Amino acid sequence: MELSKLNTQSIPSEGGLLNWLFFLKSEDTTNWEVLKVNEPTLGKAMTALEYLSQDAEARRLYEMRQKALHDEASMLEGARAEGESIGRSKEKLEVAQNMLDKSMDITTIAELTGLSAEQLNKLKRTH
Repeated sequence: MELSKLNTQSIPSEGGLLNWLFFLKSEDTTNWEVLKVNEPTLGKAMTALEYLSQDAEARRLYEMRQKALHDEASMLEGARAEGESIGRSKEKLEVAQNMLDKSMDITTIAELTGLSAEQLNKLKRTH
């Protein structure tokens, strides 16, 4: 296919190579959204081209925004993991308390729950 012979007046209605060729040849970005719908993988290429086309200050702001989004995602993941850990700890304590209520041996409870004998003795005293 010769890029120079491509008709850029009509946007392709299906995905595939024509969308990429249209993207590469067109100087106008008004049809990019339609191309992205037809060919979703074009979105990354469009983002990269927009990034490379920006001036230094715009690129710096873009990079700061990307870093902020990444930091937020990391923070949320950390908080989620911490919450899950706390939830598991509470569940262990509830199970251990039930076992203590059934007068099970502290050594056995420690072995089954992974809690220390010290933690179990403290739990026994507070309940």
